[in-house]
Amino acid sequence: MSEQPAVRIAMWSGPRNISTAMMRSFGNRADTWVVDEPLYAAYLRATGLEHPAREEILASQRDDWRAVTAELTGPVPGGRSVFYQKHMTHHLLPGTGREWLAEVTNAFLIRDPAGVVASYAKVRGAPTLEDLGFPQQVEIFRRCADRSGQAPVVVDAADLLAAPEAMLRLLCERLGVGFDPAMLTWPAGQRATDGVWAPHWYAAVEASTGFAPPSDRPPVVPDHLLDLLERCRPSYQELAAHRLTVS
Repeated sequence: MSEQPAVRIAMWSGPRNISTAMMRSFGNRADTWVVDEPLYAAYLRATGLEHPAREEILASQRDDWRAVTAELTGPVPGGRSVFYQKHMTHHLLPGTGREWLAEVTNAFLIRDPAGVVASYAKVRGAPTLEDLGFPQQVEIFRRCADRSGQAPVVVDAADLLAAPEAMLRLLCERLGVGFDPAMLTWPAGQRATDGVWAPHWYAAVEASTGFAPPSDRPPVVPDHLLDLLERCRPSYQELAAHRLTVS
């Protein structure tokens, strides 16, 4: 009996989403290896941006996108059958090749921009549209849809938080992997697979043991970011039209 081919999942998200919790969920599967934002160092090297732990990030990852993507499409570490790759959309710069996207199963994690903008404003007062990754997410989505002739998998964070098991079952089905109940809860704490930037950003997820219930409080977007919010909406709505829904 032939061995089943590995499933390489590239999950594309913008910042201030539940992307790290989703990584925890997949990382709790026995058959899955996870990698945390593997293009981050390449992004920092190319842009020269100053981010928290910049030098540690550059020292911890390869900063040549060609070498990184060769690893992402190569053998799955640890001999696992599922390779879950947590990606930030803005890390895929215009000068980064796209050919490797055809060798992975691309999926998209979205969040209503009001929540994204409100959350980002707490850590950086004046983000740009590109900081939030919405136009980059649309570009990647369209490229994948054009290549395959059908819309890639899209999951809305609000839908997943409202019904974690139902949404994860549906997501796994669409990704071609079996659902594992271990995805619903995980041990609190750090992971060896977390990026070296974790101490700056992962306090909440390190304390978590599962997906938090959705907040019943509407996000508060500062007045000076209302125009940015409106510029984000068309990109979000384009992908949201294809999001998975539980019947």
